[in-house]
Amino acid sequence: MPKFRYTALTLENRRITSVTDAKDEEDFRRHLRTQNLVPLKFKVVAERNVEYRVKSSEVAEFSRQMAGMLGSGITAVRAMEILKDRDFKPRLKALYEALHKGLQKGYTVSEAMRLQGRSFPELFINMIASGEASGKLEQVAAKMGEHYEKEHRLNGKVKAASRYPKILAVVTLIVVLLVFILILPQFFESLGDMELPALTKAVLALSEFLRQDWYYVILGVLILVAGFSRLKALPSVAPVYDHVKLKLPVVGRLLKTIYTARFARTLSTLYASGVPMLRALEITGTVINNKYIESQFPKVIRDVRNGETLSASVGQIDGFDSKLHNSILIGEEAGRLDSMLTATADSFDYEAEMATGKLVQLMEPVMLIVMAFVIGIVMISVMSPLMSIYGDASQLTGA
Repeated sequence: MPKFRYTALTLENRRITSVTDAKDEEDFRRHLRTQNLVPLKFKVVAERNVEYRVKSSEVAEFSRQMAGMLGSGITAVRAMEILKDRDFKPRLKALYEALHKGLQKGYTVSEAMRLQGRSFPELFINMIASGEASGKLEQVAAKMGEHYEKEHRLNGKVKAASRYPKILAVVTLIVVLLVFILILPQFFESLGDMELPALTKAVLALSEFLRQDWYYVILGVLILVAGFSRLKALPSVAPVYDHVKLKLPVVGRLLKTIYTARFARTLSTLYASGVPMLRALEITGTVINNKYIESQFPKVIRDVRNGETLSASVGQIDGFDSKLHNSILIGEEAGRLDSMLTATADSFDYEAEMATGKLVQLMEPVMLIVMAFVIGIVMISVMSPLMSIYGDASQLTGA
């Protein structure tokens, strides 16, 4: 139940500030009248029982189970009661208990979800609300189960693609640090006052720095990572950063495929569920997860509102695969836009999975080449003075 934080005057003209529960504004004012209080100002504070961001796989499971139980004639309250009693992890279980309490208080499923703050995706809440309004909650829940299952599968592929290069990069860094901090100093000490080549001197200086001031390196890396994370999140920087990502070789192509698949799948789900096209575009623009592409959606919505076809408007977006425009055009001409969007989403999902697999195959040799380059520099810096010593010894022997 919403909380109202208010400032009011008593009959003695004394100002008080407090918080009270009320079902709505009318109920809140009625409560104040019974207390002989005159409200000066008030603010609605939503009741947030649980702060837990539900994962795509959990949303998919929740949707499928809700659809199954609603299809069996079970009410939403009873369905939530069954769900909350299942063996979930504590925070998810607490979230379901909070939803059940909200339903018992008379809230709809979408309203109970919205009261949980950012626990559920905005797209999911909007879709559940549209299902409640149209009387098709069961069908919408089933569609959202399929939607988030595909989203989870694609996200899993992307994470798997990025996991291997990250692990290889960390291993490379650890190996290089061990060589510079533990092995090279002992080797260079054995050379004494010998005149060293320029590369060897540079490696020696770096080794000394890492051995004595390693904590500065760690601190510097942490500052750079934190600063970069904050910088790319700025409203003025995020679109530029996301635009640059799309222009990267190989990776940019993969990202375009993923964003196109996400757009087609989301728009297909919304449109097939009866959401008006303009509203569907507004919602879809917020779930692409690319600020540069998202910044182009107001123009797309404006063009569609002015009578432009969806295919022509979407075709102007920089960041989507060019095949999307043609697929939508065929759907419009055939009068089967919903089924064409679904087929397009499935096609791009498959392409994204294939592209992700290719990226993993590409990253392996790239990371190995980087590792070989670093180790090669270390080996050259070590071998140069040894070859010099060997040459001097040969000259003395020949003499």
